[in-house]
Amino acid sequence: MRRFLDRHWYAYAMVLPVVVVIAVLVLFPLAQGVFFTFTNINEGNIANPILDRPATYVSVGLDNYLNILSGDASYGAFWGTLVRTLIWTFGCVFFHYTIGLGLALLLNREVRGRAVYRVLLILPWAVPAFISAFAWKYMFNAQYGIINQVLRFFGLPDPVWLGQSDWALVAVMIVNTWLGVPFMMVALLGGLQSIPGDLYEAAEVDGATAWQRFRNVTLPGLRSVSSTVVLLGIIWTFNMFAIIYLITGPNPNTRILVTYAFERFFSGASRDFAVASTYGVLILSVLLVFAGVYRRALRKQGEVW
Repeated sequence: MRRFLDRHWYAYAMVLPVVVVIAVLVLFPLAQGVFFTFTNINEGNIANPILDRPATYVSVGLDNYLNILSGDASYGAFWGTLVRTLIWTFGCVFFHYTIGLGLALLLNREVRGRAVYRVLLILPWAVPAFISAFAWKYMFNAQYGIINQVLRFFGLPDPVWLGQSDWALVAVMIVNTWLGVPFMMVALLGGLQSIPGDLYEAAEVDGATAWQRFRNVTLPGLRSVSSTVVLLGIIWTFNMFAIIYLITGPNPNTRILVTYAFERFFSGASRDFAVASTYGVLILSVLLVFAGVYRRALRKQGEVW
């Protein structure tokens, strides 16, 4: 061990600042949040040095977890919110991947102006999320938005997109899909360009159709890239807060786990830090379980990840 440290001490010295920063910015708040889940801490009983008020919150054991997991509506109707979160997550990631793969296949061909198309398709990724959110919010305006104006022009129904209905969830899924497709497209385009052209030539010589080449050459060649970007997409979308909150605000029809945690932490007569922290721990637990199951499934398929 001493020989190992003598040889590689500089590597640990280089990594140490990053470890310290992560510990201060991530691990300490995480540990504090886990501690809060076992208390009844809120705005009324937390310590306030300005008012010279000591902390008066007490330990409540597992009550917060039991109340939330029981599905009590006063605690956010956890299971219903979880189902909506899963619909939001897997719906968005499905369209991210399918549309991104389709565009990547088109851009992987020799077409005139390919570089221009790539730049234009990456623009949604380059624009800050809050600017895109406000632009789409105006376009989804029931009275003045361009989307409803186009629908009315063709004699189609013009719903109230951002009202208290399921159309609000459809609207934010459309926006998030528009924002997420460029990343998926770029990642899959890189994967397509790493597939040897000899495989396609051999398949074509063997008389394989375009669909057979796609199914037996392209998809297996993209498996390692796809597994990574799909997992990242699920984690990012599961925790996507900005798009939903900036477009619809605290709307029960678009409420997912992370937005409800924000509502409990920052709104209400007495901000409930304990319940918000419990939601945060549950969100982390769900993602860890999913990542573990996903990794095991990939390893069974022969993927090293």
